[in-house]
Amino acid sequence: MEDRLYRQVINKYGKIAQSIVAVEELSELQKEITKYLRGSGSVDRIAEEVADVEIILEQTKMIHGITDAQLADWKKQKRHRLKMRLENE
Repeated sequence: MEDRLYRQVINKYGKIAQSIVAVEELSELQKEITKYLRGSGSVDRIAEEVADVEIILEQTKMIHGITDAQLADWKKQKRHRLKMRLENE
């Protein structure tokens, strides 16, 4: 159901517009985290922005044809790199 909704949004507004929205949503999350660190934000606002980012990331995957298998592979590589960093410090 969500996939259908996201495809409708992409078809209506276009890939470029939704890619711009992705950048905006990431920026809004960044802003809310910064506010929180400065003492004027809230976890609830961060949660709201994380929800927006997760939704737009699903659309971004569709726009660029990114598969779950690709993501799983990249996540595995990135987790390994994190593990190696921790072990080497």
